[in-house]
Amino acid sequence: MTATLRLADGRDIAPVMAVMIAAFDPRYGEAWSAPQVLGSFATGIAWARLAEADGEPVGFTLCRRVGPEAELLLIGVPPAARGKGYGRELLSAARRDAQIRGADALFLEVREDNNPALGLYRRGGFVAIGRRRDYYRGPGDVKYDAITLRCDLAE
Repeated sequence: MTATLRLADGRDIAPVMAVMIAAFDPRYGEAWSAPQVLGSFATGIAWARLAEADGEPVGFTLCRRVGPEAELLLIGVPPAARGKGYGRELLSAARRDAQIRGADALFLEVREDNNPALGLYRRGGFVAIGRRRDYYRGPGDVKYDAITLRCDLAE
């Protein structure tokens, strides 16, 4: 299934937050608040994409570029929309957007036990380059490492 991807801005905060709430497990505290997302738009170095299918939001990305590097801050697809290729489409768009903005590489961090996301990123050309110990906290105050991934954007 193909989604329509478009650049998003502050006017899209409601659908972005609807996806955020559905996509991120609250036990890990990874979701951002609406003021955090809106604040990123105000920086002038961030951009977002919203994926829609049949008029409904099915995913989003939030990225930023600093110097020659870009970072995928957030990517979310609600559970009901997973397995349909939306994450892959959004990840490809994030790569293209970063290239267009002059970035040489795209970075991201992911919780070490998030195997579906790790698989998506590896299939998307990302490689692990580092680890942040005890970066995430889960249920029962269990700690998880963050895996830092990089994708070269040079052609």
